[in-house]
Amino acid sequence: MSHEPTINLTGAAQRGDRHVALTALILLTALLYFVAVGRGWFPGTAPAHEEPGVEAAHGLPEPPALYAVVPFVLLLGAIAILPLTGKLAHWWEHNLHRFYVAAVLGLVTLAYYALLHEHPVRQHFLRTGLVEPAAGGISLGMAWATIENALLVEYVPFIVVLFALFTITGGIRVVGDVPAHPLTNTGFLALGGFLASFIGTTGAAMVLIRPLLQTNSERSRVVHTVIFFIFVVCNCGGCLLPIGDPPLFLGYLRGVEFTWTLWHLWPQWLMVNLALLAIYYLWDTWFAYPRETLGNIARDERVLVPFRAQGLALNACLLVGVVLAAALLSPGKPLPGTSWEPWLYLREVVMLLLIAASLALGPREARAGNEFSFAPIVEVAVLFLGIFLCMQPALQILDARGAQLGVDSPQKFFWASGTLSSVLDNAPTYLVFFETARSLTIDGAKMAGVEMGLLSAISLGSVFMGAMTYIGNGPNFMVKSIAEAAGVKMPTFFGYLVYSLVVLLPVLVVVSLISDRFLW
Repeated sequence: MSHEPTINLTGAAQRGDRHVALTALILLTALLYFVAVGRGWFPGTAPAHEEPGVEAAHGLPEPPALYAVVPFVLLLGAIAILPLTGKLAHWWEHNLHRFYVAAVLGLVTLAYYALLHEHPVRQHFLRTGLVEPAAGGISLGMAWATIENALLVEYVPFIVVLFALFTITGGIRVVGDVPAHPLTNTGFLALGGFLASFIGTTGAAMVLIRPLLQTNSERSRVVHTVIFFIFVVCNCGGCLLPIGDPPLFLGYLRGVEFTWTLWHLWPQWLMVNLALLAIYYLWDTWFAYPRETLGNIARDERVLVPFRAQGLALNACLLVGVVLAAALLSPGKPLPGTSWEPWLYLREVVMLLLIAASLALGPREARAGNEFSFAPIVEVAVLFLGIFLCMQPALQILDARGAQLGVDSPQKFFWASGTLSSVLDNAPTYLVFFETARSLTIDGAKMAGVEMGLLSAISLGSVFMGAMTYIGNGPNFMVKSIAEAAGVKMPTFFGYLVYSLVVLLPVLVVVSLISDRFLW
């Protein structure tokens, strides 16, 4: 019995043609970038940073009106609710429709700044200062400053690193089938939990979910394995480096040092993931595996396909390049051991070149076998285009008034950021509480203007509790869809929530209490 999937060669050829076109476009973009740098067309090398004393001299700008956050709330509500509805869920599946919603709400936010906001807006890109509203008419300058702050400072780096991790890992195909013993499955989860911090939760999930499903294809009880995969690989494993999970990369763009998460979050990372692996092993050993039929076990033992990987050597090297680019080519920070500061967007251009190398040089069969397409990353790009624009009023309000919310301890930040990350996307949730924490005047060592205990709590709450529902983190739904396509009957939204409440929540309660006593 062959377990090799049938590859549609016509579809593979069409995808290959698109990859060639995309590779050419990326290379042309890189060439134009280096020409622009060589001719000095960039007025600076890095996004501008506030000079000390700017706020003292000018005062903190008056924040937007509270109603300005309505587009942000509507967009997050659409992301959370529309996938769960009937006919609207089908309409929402199309990226063009998502773009309509994100673009309209983003334009509403920009219209607020252009027409209704009567106070200055701080500008952070290339030049620092306050942009004043127009004396009469439309304040196009304030709307453009909002676009620069939202998209050019953070959105572009954010989406490029996700694009790089998603595309390069999509060129790695692992196939094989060994007996699906409890220890084998636990090993899959442990490997994915480790890789998640270094190639991203999305990357680790896409590399390992198909071989895990293939290994378990002879078993009938597979649902719990996929759910624990979402817990560990798609979420809880990804908190050691900023590229592990989108919220942490946003923190990195806000000034958190690249290795800070590794040195400060590893105890909780270890506790949570070891606990989940232990629970899974006991569950599979004592409950699930013994209830498999003798026929299933016999087939599982008989069908052996040695593991092999396509595209691993090339793409593993390219992934190392992504990590090094993210760590070393941050604009405004000298390259270690030198006084040279990387040019603006050099990091992103290097990542685009690595993507081009993966698409051009990697084996086409690997992507065809993975049924690779750009649809998931396009979905993320479209939604976050709107999110980054619509969240600007909320961030500015929290920057000015976050201290009034009463969230003032690591334990409160952990559960507040985690609760919202369970029902909203965890990346914007992280930023909201990051700004809230930065507005507090709390003594103690700080990182990027946030007290370190609070920053740890926000980071852990956002990452860990993104696993509480299908909609907490992007890879969750992707893994659910792949598992269902493989014939696994996954639970509904609320069925999955039962697993989270029974398994994941008690683990997080214990870890939060230990952290509050010894680590924060």
